[in-house]
Amino acid sequence: MVAENMVYVLDDDKRIRESLYALLSSVGYAVSTFGDPDTFLAHEKPDVPSCLILDQNLGKTTGLDLQQKLTDEAELPVIFLTGTRDIRTAVKAMRNGASEILSKPVLEEELLPAVKAALAQAHEQWGERVIRGELRRRYATLTLRERGVLPFIVKGMLNKQTAYELGTSEITIRIHRGKIMRKMKADSLADLVRIAARLRIPLPRNT
Repeated sequence: MVAENMVYVLDDDKRIRESLYALLSSVGYAVSTFGDPDTFLAHEKPDVPSCLILDQNLGKTTGLDLQQKLTDEAELPVIFLTGTRDIRTAVKAMRNGASEILSKPVLEEELLPAVKAALAQAHEQWGERVIRGELRRRYATLTLRERGVLPFIVKGMLNKQTAYELGTSEITIRIHRGKIMRKMKADSLADLVRIAARLRIPLPRNT
């Protein structure tokens, strides 16, 4: 049975890993613990909403370095654990999207609400990612010509205007438009505009 969500703990102190595992498991969370970044990064992770409790000091690397790598590769809310009141580090972590920063030794009454909030954020991100994945699959069904026409439709240009810009006939654009709407499963132009925004499709300039 696949867990509904997952809490990862990355800390090079075995006692802390065991303590956090016991606490989080006792309240019903699925938990995986790791002692070093390489093992965590190599671990095959289930496709479920997840968050990471991350120690700031990981020996050869820092939690900030790992956070940046995670930001580049995936959306994973991070709760930082720090042994010092380093304001500069805290500011950098928050700017990079940290969900929370807690001081060691972390208190139960601080950690559990932080995990709850991080997983709520993860559920939102995961849901959006699922939607974008479906939209990308629809977009992949468009022909190259249809992909070229789509930005002009989204920009609100008339068929005859689009035809002029692309050097084709108005009836051809009308046909492409109908196919695009069907393939993208857009109920209206406004719906297609929202889809294009989610896919970050660039619009034509100076037309």
